[in-house]
Amino acid sequence: MQNLKCSVKPEIFRAVRDVDISSLSDSKEFDLRPVLPCLVRMALCKPLDESSNWTKAKKEVLKILSGIEVVNGIVALLSIDFHALEQDVKKEQQLRTKIGTSQTDSVLISQLQCGLAMEFERSDHARRIRLLLSELLFVASQMKENKAEFYFKSSELLESIVYLEEVSDVLCIAQAELPTLLQIKDVAETLLHLPNGGWLLCRLVANSPDSFKEVCTSLVANGETQDEESMSGRRRMEVLLNLCTMNPGEMLNIRALCVEHCTMPGLAVALTLLTSKDYHGVAMDIKDKTADVIAFVCGLLLSNNLNVRSWFSQYVKLGQKKRQDPQASTLQALRHHLLEHLVSILPAGREPISDILQASSFIRLYCVLKGMGGLKFSDEEMRLLLRLVTSHPLQNKAGSRFVSLGLSMIMLCPYLLTNGEQEKHVIEWIRWLMDRQEEFEQTVGDSYGEMLFLIAIHFHSNNTTAIGELVSSTLGMKAPVKGNALSRLRQIFTQEIFKEQVVTTHAVKVPVTPNLNGHMTGYLPINSVYQLLKTRSFSKYKVPIKDWIYRQICSSGCPLHNLLPSLIEVYVNSIIIKSTKTDHLNEPLSNQEVLDVYKSSVFGQSRGDNSLSQEENSVSSQKGDNSAYNLTPQLIVLYYLLLYEDTVLNHMKIIVSGDRKVKTYPDGVLSKIPINFLLQQAQKNQHQYLGLFPSLLKLLVTHYPHLCTIEDWLEESLTIQSISQEISPLTKTTITLEQFQQAIDGLPLRTSEMIVALQTLLRMPADTILQFSDKFLGCLILILDTRIPRKVVDLVRKVWIKLHSISPRSIRLATVNALRQSNKRGAVITQYTENDVTIDPLIILRCDNRVYRCPPILEIILCILSAYMQASKVYLHNHTLVNPILDHASQTDQERRDLKNALIMAQDSAVVQILLECCLPKEDEEEEGLLHNRREIQCVICSFIHKIFISDPHLAKLIHFQGYPEELPNITVPEIHSIFKSFGYF
Repeated sequence: MQNLKCSVKPEIFRAVRDVDISSLSDSKEFDLRPVLPCLVRMALCKPLDESSNWTKAKKEVLKILSGIEVVNGIVALLSIDFHALEQDVKKEQQLRTKIGTSQTDSVLISQLQCGLAMEFERSDHARRIRLLLSELLFVASQMKENKAEFYFKSSELLESIVYLEEVSDVLCIAQAELPTLLQIKDVAETLLHLPNGGWLLCRLVANSPDSFKEVCTSLVANGETQDEESMSGRRRMEVLLNLCTMNPGEMLNIRALCVEHCTMPGLAVALTLLTSKDYHGVAMDIKDKTADVIAFVCGLLLSNNLNVRSWFSQYVKLGQKKRQDPQASTLQALRHHLLEHLVSILPAGREPISDILQASSFIRLYCVLKGMGGLKFSDEEMRLLLRLVTSHPLQNKAGSRFVSLGLSMIMLCPYLLTNGEQEKHVIEWIRWLMDRQEEFEQTVGDSYGEMLFLIAIHFHSNNTTAIGELVSSTLGMKAPVKGNALSRLRQIFTQEIFKEQVVTTHAVKVPVTPNLNGHMTGYLPINSVYQLLKTRSFSKYKVPIKDWIYRQICSSGCPLHNLLPSLIEVYVNSIIIKSTKTDHLNEPLSNQEVLDVYKSSVFGQSRGDNSLSQEENSVSSQKGDNSAYNLTPQLIVLYYLLLYEDTVLNHMKIIVSGDRKVKTYPDGVLSKIPINFLLQQAQKNQHQYLGLFPSLLKLLVTHYPHLCTIEDWLEESLTIQSISQEISPLTKTTITLEQFQQAIDGLPLRTSEMIVALQTLLRMPADTILQFSDKFLGCLILILDTRIPRKVVDLVRKVWIKLHSISPRSIRLATVNALRQSNKRGAVITQYTENDVTIDPLIILRCDNRVYRCPPILEIILCILSAYMQASKVYLHNHTLVNPILDHASQTDQERRDLKNALIMAQDSAVVQILLECCLPKEDEEEEGLLHNRREIQCVICSFIHKIFISDPHLAKLIHFQGYPEELPNITVPEIHSIFKSFGYF
């Protein structure tokens, strides 16, 4: 059986497709022979276009055909009775649907007197068409009966080259005149089974160029998943290649069809290699050709489509089983082509590699073929790839990327080092990289050094999984790095090049990453430091790392880099917890370093009183939105402080038993940090602080529950929402400290100025009103005057809540000191500290007696009292942790817990008793007319006591309320009011 190649030139196909008569006129008769049926029909059949231009074109076509002898035979084919032929074809098709019919059972032809080829030669044109159609329809019926098995049908007519030209003419005319009965895609499938069917199909498509896409789409869609593994797949690929040779402009489209249907990967690769040829006689640039090959192969093996990825990787695995002959497998042809170009870009000797981008593409391609396709390199490939990887790049970003890819390839393919000479060459290359690292960094601001040292760190910790993740990240693929294959490389890195002390000492000298944020990808200095901290290398070699970590924290930005919280965690552990490797511990951040982070805060911490200076306030007003500030360093340091305190408390027993002293941060440091404001910002921008906010909130709830109370958050939210509804739009938007002081000086007689001033404060941004906190809190004692209207008092409460939402700890303590009682001489005693009120919350209730007759101010006091009661409980709990009971102590842990609980319950009981006694009327109150707020005062106190009962169900036993319900947590505020009223308190 003979298989002829396509005889239709691309120029002829293009001219027929575009109806380029001038090009056809300039063509030779031999080149026009395949498309003569089309030209004859074009000249003789009645056209749809009857314009003068087409009339002239038809005359040109007739000139082309004149003098060509075979045209007469084609004209004769057009003169037969196609209507009668159509009827017989329909009957033939019906006959062939019956199972078991033989080739001689035919409606189109009668009994043959001799062979099919001889009959064709002796017959007229009408009978020739019938002979050919009978043969095609019989083969088509056999295909339907034997779908599972591909076979070649022997055909005397089509095996003879002598008659092929005439058979081609007959086939083209028959299909053109009977298009509905002879669907061209069905004819194409039938011709695959016939000798020289591919050659005939090319002729058929050339005479009907509009059908090219339809035919190719059908052939690809019906193709095998792996075309080179079967006879039918190889046959289909051959035919499609001939069709694409005839119409090279469609090669990439046919390749895309292969990918879309996940069929015929061999064809896709063959077409990729063919696209490099120029069919006008000039070869394309090999660089452009190879770039397309690399992009195509990498695109398939790294595709997001799992089906495409599996389909092509299976092709690579199967292609390796064939013998090393480019003619037998398109995969081998592909490898041969890649090696040719690889040799062309390799530098001579130690010269820098010139085409660095192409070299990087080659490394990534072979890594993808190895990692995703399972390709096993030949000896020649391994030798050339090792030469490529260990080349010296130029000092630019592309060169740095090339080195990173080269390191990844060595990790992924360690068997590239097959002997001692190659190992020595790689060691020299790595040492050259170390020597040039600083030059790379100074020249391009980017360096492969971090990856190099990170590999060394992972080798020292024997963490091959992390090396695999590093390689995968660099290559952008899932790299199957095998740990057992890296044993020799591990020895090279850890014993000959990067000793652990060298790596550790180098890490602290690497500059921190400016504006480190979550958008930064790849491996940065923080990756290396994190790994070394995790393995306690800094402690082992007593290398100070605190300054580097502090600089990196201060140089962090939004969104948060995902490794920063983990870095803080291992850093804190390395400060407090000793490891089995070494007793040396890292140094914690100093008090001043912590406070310096908050100097640029919107609170103006340089004053140390949580208020803004006038200049700082103007800057803050210009920025307006708090999101304009980079709060990442402040949040990270806050996380560090909370985690540090939590870790110390959890390990205090070990610390005390080891007679160790650890640093503790005084309350004065924490009191100057706007914890509540930072928590609010982290909550509002959780997408910017992924991985930090949940941990931060957990630590705050554990150690500072009084800053995370749901009641306060709800109250603040409701108050802020109501402000816009209550304040007139005519209210001023700004106010100065002098104007606010004038409004205070007008009290208690001129209250209108105070109302305007307070409404103005409510309209101002929360962070900008902190500068008024000292004057505002100082006037609280004046607000208790009975001559002050209720509207002023209510506005004062709302302003207080707004201030409290920003810096609750400082506002609470200042409020307690502002409302405390004066001694008999009128002088205020020494100011309370945060520690004083935390240890004894009852101090808060030693306020001016008028507070207990002013409901809005009483609500403020009770809010403060609730917070400090929680803080006191945490203080007592932490006190037991800080002073653990050792084995030789006489007191047990349970006894201490019982004493602590008893103290807490006694404290709660005292609070309730004091509040109830404050509700009792005094002798002179009726005369002063102060009983009009009594009912509201009772409701406020009952609500507060209700919260205490819910949190402490044992409180009733201490107060000895007879007849009090046992289900204390379920009691309601009205029930509490009724009980206390029955005892005469209300």
